[in-house]
Amino acid sequence: MSAVARKMSRFGKVAVLYGGDSAEREVSIASGEGVLNALLNAGVDAQGLDKDAHVLERLRTGHFDRVFIVLHGRGGEDGTVQGALDVIGMPYTGSGVLGSALAMDKRRTKLVWRALGIPTPDFQVVCDEVDLERAVSAVGFPAFVKPVHEGSSIGMAPVHDEESLHRAWFEAARHDREVLVERLIEGPEYTASILDSAVLPLIRLQPARRFYDYEAKYADGAGTEYHCPCGLDTANEETLKRLSLDAFEAVGASGWGRVDLLCDSAGDPWFIDVNTAPGMTTHSLVPMAAAAAGISFEALVVRILEASE
Repeated sequence: MSAVARKMSRFGKVAVLYGGDSAEREVSIASGEGVLNALLNAGVDAQGLDKDAHVLERLRTGHFDRVFIVLHGRGGEDGTVQGALDVIGMPYTGSGVLGSALAMDKRRTKLVWRALGIPTPDFQVVCDEVDLERAVSAVGFPAFVKPVHEGSSIGMAPVHDEESLHRAWFEAARHDREVLVERLIEGPEYTASILDSAVLPLIRLQPARRFYDYEAKYADGAGTEYHCPCGLDTANEETLKRLSLDAFEAVGASGWGRVDLLCDSAGDPWFIDVNTAPGMTTHSLVPMAAAAAGISFEALVVRILEASE
């Protein structure tokens, strides 16, 4: 057995867990295929599993040794699967139950950040349309409306008046009982990819659309520009990287993930959310940041897997 084969054999049999039944299923499938192919190319004994109600039984009977989680959204990124894997004693990639559950809850993430002095835009949580006026009077226009427990910009929209506020509320409420109305920060958007407690080069996003929505993230030809180097001087970028790692660790996230933030006209940062199982598609930001740091996609997935040991 070669040295490389011996190194990869220590992982045992790896299940790449993707799909599921969340609103982000299609993105998860694409991410899972990319991760699976990279692991196989690296010499890892890996097999893809589409998450269903029998997934724990399939993991047991398939004699898997660990799980690479590439599930996005509820039922996979929210601590549910992580807790189930803890119960059966199977190692997995990414954050544990606490970090996964807390990062998936935008409201409670923001409450933790506020308590620790990490800047995040003012917000109100609305569970009924009659509370919209109260919320927007506290937050003001322009604002951003989003489901509390969704990712990939699903059900999210900027609003600038009462009419667009109510339209956005109805769309967000289709996805979640709790809807966040957040002060809209107008300025450059950045994302910080975390790997092994280190922050990869920041990426500045410049979407052609009104904001970095689902289509801008995943559709070919959406016109989004990705700037890496991000355009900040070294000192400012290092400051944002340090704050991003603080924001990531504040919610109990670990292993790998992504932190999204905006800077206002004064250059002050405002943290938006944490992704504990980010996309791994051809349009995804973590692989892009890794490439800028000289880390290939194959090397990236192996390093993520190593953290499950």
